[in-house]
Amino acid sequence: MEKKVPMRTCIACKAVKPKKELIRIVKSEEGISLDRTGRKNGRGAYICDDGNCIAKLKKGKLLNRAFSMPVSDETYDKISEEFFGK
Repeated sequence: MEKKVPMRTCIACKAVKPKKELIRIVKSEEGISLDRTGRKNGRGAYICDDGNCIAKLKKGKLLNRAFSMPVSDETYDKISEEFFGK
């Protein structure tokens, strides 16, 4: 029997890809941050490992909708720094 690969949708470009190919952004008690392991506790949203999707994330304030709450510009800047700092 074939094992099903979990699929997720990028909140920026709407591409559906295997979970392992996307980066998880997690909202937890510590705040909002990148979760490259996919194992942190909290509510997650997924984004492609691509600078264009990170730019769309901030421009469209997409985390506000994903987490149903206002997200500050500083948080978007922090996510961007974490991503490009790899």
